[in-house]
Amino acid sequence: MAVDQTRQGHMPLPDDRMADRSETLAYVEAVRFTNPIEQEFRGKVDDKYQFSCNSEDIKVHGWMSTNPSVGFWQITPSHEYRSGGPLKQQLTSHVGPTSLSVFISGHYMGDRTPQFRNGEPWKKVFGPVFIYLNSGSTGTNTSALWSDANIQMKKEMQSWPYSFPVSDDFPKSKQRGSVYGRLLVRDRYINILDFLPGGSAYVGLAPPGEVGSWQTEGKGYQFWTLSSTNGVFAINNIRPGIYNLYASVPGFIGEYKSDKIITIRPGENTDLRDVIYFPPRNGPTLWEIGYPDRSAAEFFIPDPDSQYLNPILTYHDRFRQYGLWDMYSNIYPNEDLVYTIHTSDYRKDWFFAHATRKTKQNFYEATTWQIKFNLSNVGQSTTYKLRLALAAASQAELLVRFNSLNIHHPHFRTGMTGRDNAIARHGIHGIYWLFNVDAKSEWLVEGENTIYLTQATPGSPFAGLMYDYIRFEGPSNGS
Repeated sequence: MAVDQTRQGHMPLPDDRMADRSETLAYVEAVRFTNPIEQEFRGKVDDKYQFSCNSEDIKVHGWMSTNPSVGFWQITPSHEYRSGGPLKQQLTSHVGPTSLSVFISGHYMGDRTPQFRNGEPWKKVFGPVFIYLNSGSTGTNTSALWSDANIQMKKEMQSWPYSFPVSDDFPKSKQRGSVYGRLLVRDRYINILDFLPGGSAYVGLAPPGEVGSWQTEGKGYQFWTLSSTNGVFAINNIRPGIYNLYASVPGFIGEYKSDKIITIRPGENTDLRDVIYFPPRNGPTLWEIGYPDRSAAEFFIPDPDSQYLNPILTYHDRFRQYGLWDMYSNIYPNEDLVYTIHTSDYRKDWFFAHATRKTKQNFYEATTWQIKFNLSNVGQSTTYKLRLALAAASQAELLVRFNSLNIHHPHFRTGMTGRDNAIARHGIHGIYWLFNVDAKSEWLVEGENTIYLTQATPGSPFAGLMYDYIRFEGPSNGS
């Protein structure tokens, strides 16, 4: 089986997942083989979520055999009809042998599939999806089948939109439009005079909505691209309709949404000129943890328990190994994570998921992380700002306290947040959230300060969150 360049390998047989050959783990999709037909899989874990991919990366996946040398491939030349945008994770291929093309799914985003009420009319074209079969002479290496499938994938992408569908609901290339422009970022605390290029940004058109609504949108179509290093972008083959322009720029928190509706008409090329994003910012950065890119991949990812190993994930996509949520309890059996600004290294000292801790009684308890930092010249009646960008959340409630864990009412609470289940499904991101906390100067002290972050939902190994980025800003200098 192959789902991308690195996740490829000889797979177990479907009978290996039966009760007499495996044991079910924390949920029915995950099993550990105890008596597989092929003994090389004994003790190994299989879980379909380990082979999920971002929509943007689902281009070709499928199955190969060596005797005879045959490949079965599913090629997706466009993702315009999928729900959730380019970062929405979808299932691909898994033991069966199964090969999926998922159009609408609540996986990694919660129960947010389209809802229809009061006779609401709706029509949408899913696909076409291209099925490709290839073969080779006896002894042909599977890598040759994979390479050939990738060549065919590129041909199909160049042929999109296909010309053969006769339905009026599938517009041809000449019946579609395009937009182009340049994305710029204005952050005076990084560059006081000039705009910054919105390089390598996700820029897309999606149905009109709120900031970030494209993450859960599934009724309409979405069209995305990556901007160049200087922020220039072009989106082609857009279906006629009305849209908002959305953008997410690596290195900057939050995301852009156009105030105006963009109307796409057949055959028109729309120049959006300079699109300017003003990311959230009140004052200078006093300290930060992580890198803002909607993912927790830069944080510490532990080695899995050796009894739950999937060898395909040994060197790549390590966050997809089974059971990493319980590794927090092994590393922090009694005391929780403490991170010291300017001393700790988030790549080694910040666990990738703020998870619950498993006790000796097999109960999962809430956990409280600490961030320690020094402040000087704390002014009176001033306001600092704590930015908490989350890469994922599932039934989590984050409580924030400054310098005292014993106060009954936290200084800030998110409320119950998220149902993307990214921790259980081995995702390094799910739905993106941004919380902005006003930190009053009377909560702070000269010298060492401590921020307490409590994930307050107990009882489940999968209740928790992943941080994308944390930033503490000083008061505005007014310039």
